[in-house]
Amino acid sequence: YAIKDGTICIGGSAFYDCTSLTSITIPNSVTSIGDQAFGGCTNLTSITIPDSVTGIDNYAFSGCTSLTSITIPDSVTSIHEFAFYDCTNIKSITIPDSVTSIGESAFYCCTSLTSITFGGTKAKWNSIGKAPDWHFDTPTITVTCTDGTVTET
Repeated sequence: YAIKDGTICIGGSAFYDCTSLTSITIPNSVTSIGDQAFGGCTNLTSITIPDSVTGIDNYAFSGCTSLTSITIPDSVTSIHEFAFYDCTNIKSITIPDSVTSIGESAFYCCTSLTSITFGGTKAKWNSIGKAPDWHFDTPTITVTCTDGTVTET
């Protein structure tokens, strides 16, 4: 499915529980992905988030159990609460060094998540404002930074 070019915001619950949705193309005009925009899209396997998006709101992709990896673009500065909650098949995430905050339970119950590629240094990773339980109920995660790795348990 392709969202019409010129769309600025994908509103809250816009595609909530669209279980027949398997892939989505978001145009570069979109700047925000709203609360629960794609929540419960259990068959969504592929999504490309464009460089125009600056924030990923609460529960935006919660329950997208078929996603296996996600790349967050350089334009994003914050990943909000429960953004990827219960995305049980995500194995890897790419997070740019533009991210300054990761909200409460952003990756809660991502039970397959073992790898994060971060676009900055270990010091920059450690300086990100992360809620204490940002990765609650996940396995040990290896964060690969530009100057080495950090282990998140």
